[in-house]
Amino acid sequence: MKQRNRILLIVLSLALVGAALWWWLPRDADAIYLNGRLLTMDDDQPEAEALAVVGDRIVAVGSTSEIRHRFTAPVEIDLKGKTMLPGLIDAHAHFVSLGIARMTVDLVGAPSAEAAAERVAERVKRSTPGQWIRGRGWNQNLWSTKAFPHHRVLDKVALDHPVVLSRIDGHALWVNKKALEIAGITRATPDPEGGKIIRDAHGEPTGVLVDNAELLVAPHVPPPSDAELEEAMLTAQQECLSLGLTGVHDMGVDSTDLAAYRRLIEDDRLKMRIYAAVGGPGPTWERFKKEGPMIGFGDHRLTVRALKLYADGALGSRGAALIEPYSDDPTNRGLTVTGEQELAMSVSEALQHGFQVCTHAIGDRANAIVLDVYERAIEATKAHDHRLRVEHAQILHPDDIGRFARLKVLPSMQPTHCTSDMYWAESRLGPERIKGAYAWRSLLSTGVIIPCGSDFPVEQPNPLLGVYAAVTRRDADGKPRSAADLTRELFDLSSAGIVDPAAFDGGWYANERMTLLEVLKGYTTWAATAGFEEALKGSLTSGKLADFIVLSDAFDEQAPERILTTTVEATYIGGRKVYARP
Repeated sequence: MKQRNRILLIVLSLALVGAALWWWLPRDADAIYLNGRLLTMDDDQPEAEALAVVGDRIVAVGSTSEIRHRFTAPVEIDLKGKTMLPGLIDAHAHFVSLGIARMTVDLVGAPSAEAAAERVAERVKRSTPGQWIRGRGWNQNLWSTKAFPHHRVLDKVALDHPVVLSRIDGHALWVNKKALEIAGITRATPDPEGGKIIRDAHGEPTGVLVDNAELLVAPHVPPPSDAELEEAMLTAQQECLSLGLTGVHDMGVDSTDLAAYRRLIEDDRLKMRIYAAVGGPGPTWERFKKEGPMIGFGDHRLTVRALKLYADGALGSRGAALIEPYSDDPTNRGLTVTGEQELAMSVSEALQHGFQVCTHAIGDRANAIVLDVYERAIEATKAHDHRLRVEHAQILHPDDIGRFARLKVLPSMQPTHCTSDMYWAESRLGPERIKGAYAWRSLLSTGVIIPCGSDFPVEQPNPLLGVYAAVTRRDADGKPRSAADLTRELFDLSSAGIVDPAAFDGGWYANERMTLLEVLKGYTTWAATAGFEEALKGSLTSGKLADFIVLSDAFDEQAPERILTTTVEATYIGGRKVYARP
């Protein structure tokens, strides 16, 4: 027995010596990155100076001296003190729509309906007779009248071209008379369920179609060709890579989109990692119900394991479903675009087939409905890791804030929605309901995580704008810093005295701010978790994919304004440099 123990001790000692030699003798790596400030998003090692990459994986993270001692590599990159982060992930975006938006009439920031029409007129000059004119980004809340536009404004510049212009949130279309005629929309056309045809005092359609009423025109608009779709994806990719995005949760894809993704991946032209949600019930969903989720296609560049559903519309177009009427439109409680029974059926179906569910809900009534549906589905399936998501979760009744943590439902939120909407949100909701809007701190305090995104092209795709908005509750101009910034000219308020000045000490309802670490996790580890991919990405950790970015500047909570001037120096995906700042 003693002899056997002695042998075991010798074997164990040799094993420990071997392990020590393996640890300390230099190993081959493909690249090492040294002398940086690595914010790893790994709770076990929050900061480091260097890392080593083999193939498409990180194999070690540590100090510069440690990495240099342990590894030899043909490529050594001196970060010269610059900040490295894990590749950023936009947890809610519309990838193809961003590319299409860059290829069509850009109406973002147009100060009036007439100014938007001038941009349309420029496109008409370059178009063939009868060609459809597409555009996106108009926002009547930026205009002096705040009223929805009329088709007559477009008719003046495009009488013979059908024109279809999507509102900035995608929940309303503005079309001209030609498009109305092609779609057969007249004063006799009834409002579809979950939609509204805006009409004038005489009952005639004005050319604005809200939520499900968009579907009256959509089938008549020619879809992009395969070549246009691929161009849109590559256009969107180039912009995203330049902004440090290595992954996107694409909310609402169909078979045509997925076929284009696969072609680009097979040709090695798509570098980014796409986590896709099928865009609601229909032929694509029927196919995936039979085939099941697609996970990790093309070296983890495409995963399809979610279903995107809609509960209501948007706040800007007064389509968000509210419990009580809009403060600035007392006859209107918004729209539920999917019935509760239908929603419940789709959720149950998705869970049975192994898919996550991501449901758009903005108003407090819509959020309550979705949480009710989710709670029943969770109870029925008894499974423990659904990771059901509410996309936006913008306006919550106080009773529903704690339900997210209790049900383990993820509120997937977009920080710049807050700072875009703050100019007019309070006039929509009033002084009490606004306290449950964009309630990040209230949610975080219950123990949930908040995956962060932008909803681009509704908002700009730059994730650093979202980081700044989350830690300051201010817009890119730095407003509001105090109650003194709250002028009638800045905020569209329905009556004087509606705002509590104490709520704006340092930002708009500044008590709901996120910390810098929280929002960075929102775009990294928490976004990865929202897609069941936390073992693959989201942090600079040995064994994970070598997706990371290098920033031009360092920033912290004491100097948040530096976030706005920080740019991305380089973006790496799977250890390959896919973007370098010119």
